[in-house]
Amino acid sequence: MRIAFFTDSFYPELGGIQDSILLTARALGERGHTVVLYAPSASPRDFRLAGLPVKEVDLGERVQVRRLFSVPVPSSTGQSRLLLPTGRRWRGLASWEPDVLHTHTFLGAGWEALTAARHLRVPLVGTNHWAIGEFSMYAPFAARQFARYSVKAATGYYNRCTLVTGPSRSVVDEMLASGLGRPAHVVSNPIDTELFRPGEPDERQALKRHLGFSDSTILYAGRLAVEKNIDVLVRALATVVRELPDAMLALAGHGTARPRLERLAAECGVGHRLKFLGTLDKPALARAYRAADVFAIASTSETQSMVLLQAMSSGLPAVGARWRALPEYIADDAGLLAEPGDAGQFAAHLLSLLREPSMRARMGERAAARARRFGLTETVDAWERIYAAVHAARAIEQHNEQGAFG
Repeated sequence: MRIAFFTDSFYPELGGIQDSILLTARALGERGHTVVLYAPSASPRDFRLAGLPVKEVDLGERVQVRRLFSVPVPSSTGQSRLLLPTGRRWRGLASWEPDVLHTHTFLGAGWEALTAARHLRVPLVGTNHWAIGEFSMYAPFAARQFARYSVKAATGYYNRCTLVTGPSRSVVDEMLASGLGRPAHVVSNPIDTELFRPGEPDERQALKRHLGFSDSTILYAGRLAVEKNIDVLVRALATVVRELPDAMLALAGHGTARPRLERLAAECGVGHRLKFLGTLDKPALARAYRAADVFAIASTSETQSMVLLQAMSSGLPAVGARWRALPEYIADDAGLLAEPGDAGQFAAHLLSLLREPSMRARMGERAAARARRFGLTETVDAWERIYAAVHAARAIEQHNEQGAFG
């Protein structure tokens, strides 16, 4: 099939949406499909922030990346860009005759995809990766109003698509409650279960020495952003180290919240137990997971969390916030849930896991087993079924239209 992706979130910006798009596009190309990916232009600074060489990502012979004019927008990564829709780019797609369009955003690229789908009369699959209401702290007006109207606006966009997906049940249910009237399915983001795998004991100890991890290391990976609530983990660390002096919190990623976290750690007396790993490429991140003991995530903005699934696939039990999508993935036998913002409860759960190696090992094994169903093969199988179904339905529709006017 010929598939066109549209996204405002893409390489070199780092994040779960970007990872999902890269993995899926490459895998579709390897299966013989042709993919053209429309993404925002990127500046040399965007690559430098990610620690990447200034060159286009290689997704294989059957996947093309076409960069479109975009403008930088404020964000926690300092890399975000917004594609400016023109309403004319569908002409470039017309000669290629795509079978399906797939938009991963409801912003600029999403509206470009809508225009193309309408002119080309091609089915449009829309995926909502964002819990947009949880980003109200960035809004220029009242948070509650922003949360309500932004969800309504996003749902209004997806009602223009042929079929809608979300990476978790919580995303789909929120849109349904806001008036989504299109067919909707849950399709997980994919993870590389071969790269993110549990480590052997000897390897784990060697990696601990190499990374400077203690035998009680808590790991968080992702953007260092306000909505990720990493301050909750820092406050929890202050309690944990009173019981386990060798405990440490390692943070992998970059973002605008880092100076605030450094100040908070100093105020809590745990600056020496907080380790910033910076931005890691995927192999380095996989090694960090294998060297850690517990994964922690206090975020209240997750529609799934790729880093959580990567950590689970690496054999780490998780302590996460009981909010949005996280309870869908942190099962009782694979981790523990704490109330959002409750540093004391996070600390208690972290201490339980760090103090009990047998419990930690048991939950880690279950976490790895559960994560296997989010592997790349399973996810791309699901996309192939969806693309084939919407393409076939549109072909039947067009055939019936021709018959009616014939």
